[in-house]
Amino acid sequence: MSQRQGRNRHPKQSRPPSSAADGGWLWGKHAVKAALQNPRRQLRKLLATAAVLPELEPTARRRGLALQVVDNETVARSLPRDAVHQGVALLTDPLPEPDVEDAIGQASGHRRLIMLDQVTDPHNLGAILRSAAAFGAAGVIVQDRHSPPLTGVLAKAASGAVETVPLIRVVNLARTLDELGALGFWRLAFADEAAQPLATLDLNRDLVLVLGAEGEGLRRLTRERCDIAVRLPTNPEMPSLNVSNATAVALYACLPTVV
Repeated sequence: MSQRQGRNRHPKQSRPPSSAADGGWLWGKHAVKAALQNPRRQLRKLLATAAVLPELEPTARRRGLALQVVDNETVARSLPRDAVHQGVALLTDPLPEPDVEDAIGQASGHRRLIMLDQVTDPHNLGAILRSAAAFGAAGVIVQDRHSPPLTGVLAKAASGAVETVPLIRVVNLARTLDELGALGFWRLAFADEAAQPLATLDLNRDLVLVLGAEGEGLRRLTRERCDIAVRLPTNPEMPSLNVSNATAVALYACLPTVV
């Protein structure tokens, strides 16, 4: 966190144009394996060392992708400096751009969405996507102008979750919250100073968990569009969490109760 961070039928209007930066090289075993297994990914080139080859070759062959066996130095030359590639790199096209309606339409039961207000660190966003995949969130919503592109750095941090959890870029967070409220979602603004503990609420409904940037928290318009401000049960001597940790705790706390 900081935790601080604090039925209308037209949510598609919030989707901005797709970013060309979402394509390019992916690296790391988990990110590459997930991309190979994702039928929505258009694949171009796969580089792998002999040590990694047995893990990737069957899936690559099924996808009709030629696998080039190279050394570690050749893999590294295709990637940003200091990329931890684990002997594998995959060149891809961008993923199709999802929107809110797509994400919630594919989810079932009590749906959970995450909304991030100006979370700009790709490692934080990647970790949040990984938690979203682990706890079954329907999607992660970010503002297009204030979030990192879906590059190999983010994909590596997400450990494959960019292939399974929709990352939804919108123009205006406040307007998207209005749309989700009209669809019946309860909008929870997470803030360290909120009076309402999360554990006291009945959470068996569709939820949007809204968290803000480290230190700054939620912007005023974002927070005003939420139904209630809530806090996690942290120790008063250490009330704030990194936003990716706070999201993981919040998602776990908001798991639907199975009756």
